[in-house]
Amino acid sequence: GTATPLPDSIGRCVKMLGVPVVMVRTYGAYTRDPLYNGLRRRKVDVSADVKYLLSAKDVAEKTADEVADIINQEFAFDNFRWQQDNQVSVTEPFRAEGLNRVLYKCPHCEMESTMEGKGSKLICNHCKKEYELTEYGFLKATDGEGKFDHVPDWYRWERACVRKEIEEGTYRLEVPVDICLMVNMKCIYRVGEGVLTHTRDGFHLSGCDGQLEYSQSPLASYSLYSDYYWYETGDVICIGDAKVLYYCFPKNCGDIVAKTRLATEEMYKLAKQERKIKHK
Repeated sequence: GTATPLPDSIGRCVKMLGVPVVMVRTYGAYTRDPLYNGLRRRKVDVSADVKYLLSAKDVAEKTADEVADIINQEFAFDNFRWQQDNQVSVTEPFRAEGLNRVLYKCPHCEMESTMEGKGSKLICNHCKKEYELTEYGFLKATDGEGKFDHVPDWYRWERACVRKEIEEGTYRLEVPVDICLMVNMKCIYRVGEGVLTHTRDGFHLSGCDGQLEYSQSPLASYSLYSDYYWYETGDVICIGDAKVLYYCFPKNCGDIVAKTRLATEEMYKLAKQERKIKHK
């Protein structure tokens, strides 16, 4: 429910195109149909406004960094805060189902993939701590004190935990996956099974009876294309380059997609810092 990073090149791209920049911002779209909730829509109105950010003259006169700063500032949002501030009620009984895809780590026992969204509740199946996602988008512990009352705050804590794992050298993902390829705009091709590994060195995908080997460095992308219940198929992690995209569907390994995305973003930041220091 919050903004994902924009590419570092956004300012240079706009400068190269030399066109005006217009932003269309929607309100209520996420609250109506959040990605984690299994494509079940809520009864929430959706609206939008249009803002003229930069004229072609503005783009020409400003530096790429200045253009990027303006776009990044406008691209900041918090959909849960918007719901709370505007008293938008979500009364559907399934509103917390799938929230474990995002809030995958319990802040009480710190176990991962033990969270379960059930009805309007989010429950840790290890320590049994339970939260309710209220009709106005707050988290409320049903027994005792809670660690968080705001979904994005919990997610930011997960990011900090992932960052610490990476810095300490303990982060590692290794999961079996079903593999699909995109090599053109016609369709996605299902090609077989394999293993996806993610470490400080980046991604490595192997499979299809030894016919597929692909590696991707942490500097290859500032973020990760990942999704929940992608086209009603399953949670997906997508890596690749301009020639081929590898759609990896993890099998029987819990809620790992959000953590992998966080790790990708934090590895990119660290690798970028290291490269900058190296070339000083």
